[in-house]
Amino acid sequence: MDGIKDQVLTGKSIRLLRNNQYTFEVDTELTKPKVKDWIERFFRVKVKGMNSYRLPNKKKKKKSLESFDSRKRMIITLQENYSIPFFLDD
Repeated sequence: MDGIKDQVLTGKSIRLLRNNQYTFEVDTELTKPKVKDWIERFFRVKVKGMNSYRLPNKKKKKKSLESFDSRKRMIITLQENYSIPFFLDD
């Protein structure tokens, strides 16, 4: 899926792995049901819950033209006994 851009590995996201929560950076136009469906199909896991949030816009200046870079992240909570293999595991 083109809308899921990358996994997020920050201090907070690594701590969330202990609770079986995984963080992804996604396209700003994606909805929770679409992401949930894709995650369940691609990784063959069961999603228990999802939270999404937008990061503050960052201004980018290029030759006197201003544009805003909007980003969105989703925290996916999986049901017990499921995991996503390419993330760090305890």
